[in-house]
Amino acid sequence: MSDRKLLNIELGRIKAERYRDLPPSGLVVVLDNIRSAHNVGSAFRTADAFKADKVFLCGICAVPPSAEIHKSALGAENSVPWEHADDTLALVQRLQAEGWTVVCAEQTEHAVQLQDFRCEPGRRYAVVFGNEVDGVRQDVVDAADLCVEIPQFGSKHSLNVSVSVGVVLWQMVLSRPGSVGGGLDVL
Repeated sequence: MSDRKLLNIELGRIKAERYRDLPPSGLVVVLDNIRSAHNVGSAFRTADAFKADKVFLCGICAVPPSAEIHKSALGAENSVPWEHADDTLALVQRLQAEGWTVVCAEQTEHAVQLQDFRCEPGRRYAVVFGNEVDGVRQDVVDAADLCVEIPQFGSKHSLNVSVSVGVVLWQMVLSRPGSVGGGLDVL
């Protein structure tokens, strides 16, 4: 069987300038003190792929412009809006006051297994991803509306944060009510 790879021009992707003109998806990414600029860049690239409305860079996260972010983001730091917040907890409280449901990607006593999580119609979700060593801060976990856990079956207890962003956002897109073919209905 022959199966030709598509050329980039054949993929029908939108231009970065048009990204911000798309309808909101109701999904934002919050990075809680991510120490690696490469992980931040990867989160931008994944946020672009799944049409996140914004990336919040909290605490020690590197911010654009940054050669290290750009290396893994491949320009997504220019398409996805972003904002720096000094403190993750203060940002979470602000987002909740604005009506966002805050979901931490973290292993906790009462975490919902990711495959069991379903987005509710009309809700907007802010998903928090934590530091490469310490995870999401406990006070942020305490303030969150819920936590989701990625099931894992090997000997390690975690995934790289950039991988976690991809896994969680993909599941959220799949679980959105009214999604078309597992994608966001805004696209």
